[in-house]
Amino acid sequence: MNTVLSRANSLFAFSLSVMAALTFGCFITTAFKDRSIPVDIHVSKVMIKNVDDFTGPRERSDLGFVTFDISANLQPIFDWNVKELFLYLTAEYSTKSNALNQVVLWDKIVLRGYNTKLNLRDVKSKYFFFDDGNGLRSNKNITLTLSWNVVPNAGILPLVMGSGHKSLAFPESYETAKSY
Repeated sequence: MNTVLSRANSLFAFSLSVMAALTFGCFITTAFKDRSIPVDIHVSKVMIKNVDDFTGPRERSDLGFVTFDISANLQPIFDWNVKELFLYLTAEYSTKSNALNQVVLWDKIVLRGYNTKLNLRDVKSKYFFFDDGNGLRSNKNITLTLSWNVVPNAGILPLVMGSGHKSLAFPESYETAKSY
């Protein structure tokens, strides 16, 4: 009547259906959780240089250097459905040629079970802060924002912005020193 293969196929299909329903149940329990937390960002040093831009036709571009402090308690974000967090600090500003510029300055991966208290002091930019022209000099409204992607065990990958922002102004003149 029913062969062993037919019974194994039925058992396998039923098991997959149950696991899919459990995975959806796991996802729905944390899908609408607010994952925003307060973040403190302080800037201790801002410097700007005018350097050769080797991607364009013999032009010079602004290169910004930012030294910053970040403190945040990431523990409330972690629950049983969070595998890791991908943190990144962005700088947003506008220039005459572009209405919105966004540059990632720093990033970090925080795994579940590791230190969730973020307390960084005198951190330099991990990535170059280049502008495609001279839009950084004398720019008075550059906003630093810490954001993160939550990597879950099951479900969607939400993008969350921290509730603390820091606005800063770049200097009027270029730095001529060789060191940062």
